[in-house]
Amino acid sequence: MPIYEYECKACGHRMEKLQKISSDPLKECPACQREGLERLVSAAGFRLAGGGWYETDFKTGSKKNLAADGQAASNASGAKSEPSSAPAKKGAAA
Repeated sequence: MPIYEYECKACGHRMEKLQKISSDPLKECPACQREGLERLVSAAGFRLAGGGWYETDFKTGSKKNLAADGQAASNASGAKSEPSSAPAKKGAAA
C-alpha cells in the first residue's frame, strides 16, 4: 500500500496516510475539521543506489557473485592479470 501525503488548504496542516490505491482520497482535516484536505504529488520513497543490488538479491550458490564474474571477464579483455601457471603450448606466440 502506498503512503499518500495530504495538505489542508484551510489551515496548512500536512500529514501522511497509508491507504489502498483504490481508496477514496481523504477530505476532512484532522487538525481543523474542515473539508480542505487535498492529496499532494510527492516523490517515490526509494532510491536506486549501489553497485548492482539487482544482481545479488534473492540469488543463491554460484549465481550470487555475478559482479566478480564481470571483473574476471574484464581482466580477460586486456587488463593486468597474474601469469598463468599452465605451461605454454608449443608453437604459440608469446
